[in-house]
Amino acid sequence: MKTLYIFLLSFVVCTTALHAQNKNTKKGDKHFDRLEFVDAIKDYEKLIKKGKADAYVYKQLAISNYKIYKTKKAETYYKRYLRMDKNASAKDHLAYAQTLLANEKLDEFKSAMQKFAQMDPQDDRAKAFKQNPDYVSKLLFMEPKFEVGKSDLSSNVSDFGAYEHDGKLYFVSARNKSRRTYGWNDQPTLDVFVAQNVGGTFKDEAGVEGDVNSKFHEGTIAITSDGKTIYFTRNDYVDGDYEKDEEGINQLKLFMATKRNNEWVDVKPLPFNSSEYSTGHPALSPDNKTLYFSSDRPGGQGQSDLYKVEVKGKGKFGEPKNLGDKINTPGRESFPFVDADDKLYFSSDGHLGIGGLDVFYTTIKNGQIDEPRNIGKPINSSADDFAFTFKSSMKSGYFASNRGNDPLNDNIYVAELIEPLDQTEVIVTVLNEDTNEPVVKAEVIIYDEDESEIDALKTDLAGEANTIVLSSMDYDIQVNKEDFESSSQRISAEGEQMMVEIMLTPVEEIIKERSISLENTFFEFDSAKIRPEAALELDNVAKVMKKHEDIRIKITSHTDRRGPASYNKTLSEERAKSTIEYLVSKGIDASRLEGEGMGEEEFLVDCGSNCTEDDHRKNRRSEFEIIE
Repeated sequence: MKTLYIFLLSFVVCTTALHAQNKNTKKGDKHFDRLEFVDAIKDYEKLIKKGKADAYVYKQLAISNYKIYKTKKAETYYKRYLRMDKNASAKDHLAYAQTLLANEKLDEFKSAMQKFAQMDPQDDRAKAFKQNPDYVSKLLFMEPKFEVGKSDLSSNVSDFGAYEHDGKLYFVSARNKSRRTYGWNDQPTLDVFVAQNVGGTFKDEAGVEGDVNSKFHEGTIAITSDGKTIYFTRNDYVDGDYEKDEEGINQLKLFMATKRNNEWVDVKPLPFNSSEYSTGHPALSPDNKTLYFSSDRPGGQGQSDLYKVEVKGKGKFGEPKNLGDKINTPGRESFPFVDADDKLYFSSDGHLGIGGLDVFYTTIKNGQIDEPRNIGKPINSSADDFAFTFKSSMKSGYFASNRGNDPLNDNIYVAELIEPLDQTEVIVTVLNEDTNEPVVKAEVIIYDEDESEIDALKTDLAGEANTIVLSSMDYDIQVNKEDFESSSQRISAEGEQMMVEIMLTPVEEIIKERSISLENTFFEFDSAKIRPEAALELDNVAKVMKKHEDIRIKITSHTDRRGPASYNKTLSEERAKSTIEYLVSKGIDASRLEGEGMGEEEFLVDCGSNCTEDDHRKNRRSEFEIIE
C-alpha cells in the first residue's frame, strides 16, 4: 500500500526538518521530497558507505523504507536513528512502534508504544493504547468472520480497489505498461480497469472506455445505482493542466463523468477540490444522496480524515462535513465504502490495529455513527489492508493487501462472510448480594426477543459465564441457583464486549423480607405452563416453606396491559393456579397456599399507551407474600 500513497493520500513528507539537511543529502532529499523513495534510498545509502551518514540520514532511510514497505530495513534504520538522536520526537517513537508491529515483534512494539504514550500522553492513540495495551493479542485471537483468497485478477504489479457494479468488476491497476513509470516504486501510473463476468468468473479486463484514464494516476471509484455517473480519483490534472501546490506537490482531486454510448465522457472536477490539499476515494450511500471521501484538508483530526457531502444533483453539492472523532484520528483514515445496509467500512492506521492499515467498520443510523470495530483477521494482517468493498446480499466482497513476499505490490483478495459481522461477547458475572462473592455453577440462560432459548451456561469459579450474541438486539438473561432467589436482566447487545452483573439473593431473605416479586419469565409466552428450565425459582420457594413449616404464602399473579382485560384476568388466574399446583407437586400442603389472579389491575409501572417492552416485563409478574 505504501506504493500508492503518492496519489491516494498525498502524504506530504517534504516537511522534514530543514536544518538537518545539508549539501551531502541534497540529492537524496530531492527524491525524498518528490516521494521517489526508491531513488532516495539509493542516495542515502551511498552516504553511509562514504561515512557521511548522521541521525538525519538514518531517519530518512527509515521513513523511505517504510513507505515502500521494506519494514525490516526500516526497523534497522529506526533503531540507529533513535540511538543517535536522544531528542527524537514522540511521533518518531510511534513510527518505530508501527514498524515493529508490521514485523510482528509484539513485545518490542508494546515497549515502543509505552515510550510513545509516556512522551505524548494526550495523543488519542496514546490514550487508546493505555486503555487497552494488550489489544493486539485480542485481535489476533478473534474468531475469524471471513474466508479470504487471492483473486485471479491480481498481477505482478499493484492492483486494488475492486468494486463490483452491475455484473462487472472495476479495479485500479498499474498493469498498463504503456504508461510512464513513477519513482515511488518504479511501476507504471495507475488506471481504472473493468473485468467482465464470464461464466461466474471475472476476466477479460481492459481499461474503462472514455476519458477517465489519463497519463497520470487514477484511483478508486464509485458509480451511481443507475450506472450513469462515475466518481473517481485522479491526480490534479484537468484539460492538460497538471497543477501543484505551493510546495510543488501534485494533490489528488475527485472527478465525475457521465456514461454516454458505453463510454465515460464529460469529465469534471468536483467543486470542493483544491490544489492545496488532496481529496479522493469516493463512496456513495445506498440512496446516492451522500458522497463520502477522504481528504487531508485543513481543520481535520489527523493526516487524512473521512468526510461526507450532500449530492444535490446536476453537479451541485453541499458543504463537506467531517465525520468526527469517532471515525477520524491523528493518523490516516481512507478508502470509505458504504454497503446496502448503511454499514461504513474504511481503512485506518490511527485506530488500534494489527499492522499498517487495518479495515474497520461501523453502522450509520439516522445520521449517528457507532463506535468503529476492527474487522479482524484474516482480512487484517501485519501488512497494509485496505479498499474493502462488500455486497451484503451476497455476503462477499473484496479488499487489497500487500501481504506476502512482495510488499511493493498490492493484490486483490476475495472475502466470503462465514460468521455474522456484528457480534457481541456478553460476559455475565453472578454475585451473592449479601457477601458480594462469586456464585459458582449458577445456571445462566439467554433468551432472544422471541423468548426462545439461545444458550444455557454455568458460571465458573469467578462467577462468570460468557456467550456470543448478535449485536443490536435485545436479550433476557435468567440466572438460577439452588438456595438463591432467581434473577433476570434485559439487555441490548452493543459493542464488541458487554459486561453484565447480576446479584442473587439467598432464599432465606424471603423470610426476612416477608414478600418477593418475580417476573413471569418462568411461564411460556401467553401461557400458564411453567418452563422446566426456570422452575428452580419455585423449587427454592418450596425449600423455604419446608424449612419453615409455620408459614403460609399467597401467590398473586399479574399481567401486562396488552390484550383484553377479561382475557388477562383469566390468564393471571391460571398462572396463579399453575404455580400452586407446582408447589404442591414439590410436597407443599395446598392448605398453606393461596392464589389470586389480578390481571392488569395493578401496575408497577403506570406507562399508559407508551409502555416499553421492559415496562411490560415489570408489570407481568407474580408476587409471593408470607401471610402467616
